[in-house]
Amino acid sequence: MVEEEYIRLIFGLKMKQVRNEKDLSLFGLSKKTGLSKSYLNEIEKGKKYPKRDKILQIADALETTYDHLVSLKLDKNLAPIGEILQSRLLKEIPLDLFGIRESDLIDIIAEAPVKVNAFISTLIEIAKHYNLSRESFFLAALRSYQEAQNNYFDDLEKKVELFAKAYNINLDEKINPQELEDILREEYGYSFNYDALGQYRELTNLRSVFVPETKTLLLSHSVDDSQKTFIYAKEIAYNYLGIQDRLYTFSWIKFDSFDQVLNNFFASYFAGALIIPRKKLVNLLKDFLALDEWQPELLQNMMEQFTGSPETFYQRLTNILPKDFNMRNIFFLRFSHNPATDDFRLEKELHITNLQEPHANENNDHYCRRWVGLRTLKEIAATKTRAAFGAQISQYVNTENEYLVLSSSMEDPFRNGKYRSIALGILHNKDLVNKVPFLKKDPIPRMQVGVTCESCAITDCDVRAAAPTRLQKKAQNKRTEEVVEELTARFSKKD
Repeated sequence: MVEEEYIRLIFGLKMKQVRNEKDLSLFGLSKKTGLSKSYLNEIEKGKKYPKRDKILQIADALETTYDHLVSLKLDKNLAPIGEILQSRLLKEIPLDLFGIRESDLIDIIAEAPVKVNAFISTLIEIAKHYNLSRESFFLAALRSYQEAQNNYFDDLEKKVELFAKAYNINLDEKINPQELEDILREEYGYSFNYDALGQYRELTNLRSVFVPETKTLLLSHSVDDSQKTFIYAKEIAYNYLGIQDRLYTFSWIKFDSFDQVLNNFFASYFAGALIIPRKKLVNLLKDFLALDEWQPELLQNMMEQFTGSPETFYQRLTNILPKDFNMRNIFFLRFSHNPATDDFRLEKELHITNLQEPHANENNDHYCRRWVGLRTLKEIAATKTRAAFGAQISQYVNTENEYLVLSSSMEDPFRNGKYRSIALGILHNKDLVNKVPFLKKDPIPRMQVGVTCESCAITDCDVRAAAPTRLQKKAQNKRTEEVVEELTARFSKKD
């Protein structure tokens, strides 16, 4: 894309973003500036670029600055759009096969930049990875949608509070699964069966199956109270939110549409917000983060006030920390581990961040064994303990970013001989240290880490699982390039 066209599009997108933030229509902006509505519309669509005097008029009407409008720097909501406009992705996708012109797609982007942000982010992920399955595509789209919203959904938070009020549930107390079961039974006509799933070896990994015709919820006899509470809360969410297009197994086996994936997320969010209410969690976190001394046992105690599931707790932190504590650079990872094969698989990830590491890889590379989540997985697999908690400051060698990483590892209750870990990473910088007094004393061990062994430059690693083949190949290619340049220069000289 030529520079002039890119500048016009970015100016139009930023102007429209500011106008929408001010709840001002094009007609209203036209009245305030004295410029025609059709001219302003062409500016917003990237077809025209106003002169300096008109930019000043627009900036004054929108109560913003000239410099903000003309700057090519984009905020988080528009950054993916800028990236795709500058890349060749729109040129490389055969849009014509789908009856789409590039100009039509740009018009759509200009018309609703924030709403298409998740779609654009997904396209960027596709450009970076290969062999992306339909499932991976939908899940990538969901992650992009969550990240665009900072993984916080105020309408669902409010509906949880309304539900609790309507059903006289005390959100200051730990949720009792029997209370939720009674609501499902009496309000929504559910019946429950704990025997059927155990009769089929193929269903040992499932926690529940819902049969809509008879409103029967089949539950694994292995579910504990915390898992049962989450399943019940999720079923309540489907009913209370009026969701029809839904998944019927937990964990899911397959889905037929993106709507099912999205609705599954909404139900899970509602369940997490019901089990771990925002107001109570925020108050407890304020006290914990204000401590002068690092006391991890208090974090564990906090978790147990709500649930016995570290995954539900850490997932909930990804909702609350960005919203209520302005900790926006966060990642969440869930790993599974099979000690028999020394295999570690990243099963779930979320990044409320513009930073790139750590991310899942598509090349079957070996994840860094120095990560606290992987280290504690190895420890509990070796010692046969049921659970372990770990914390470290991870220094990423490839980017120089640091994260405070909290991790809980445990036995996998549904897969014999296997383990799982949950990790929450928070960007560790001066801002975080200023907010959290105990971090000033540097109480948590630091560890230099990579992302995968194949791409890691750490030379003295005693837990490396594979050679740095990608770095070696890159260095070899660089040397080959230098020799070719040298040879070309040598034979370019005429006698």
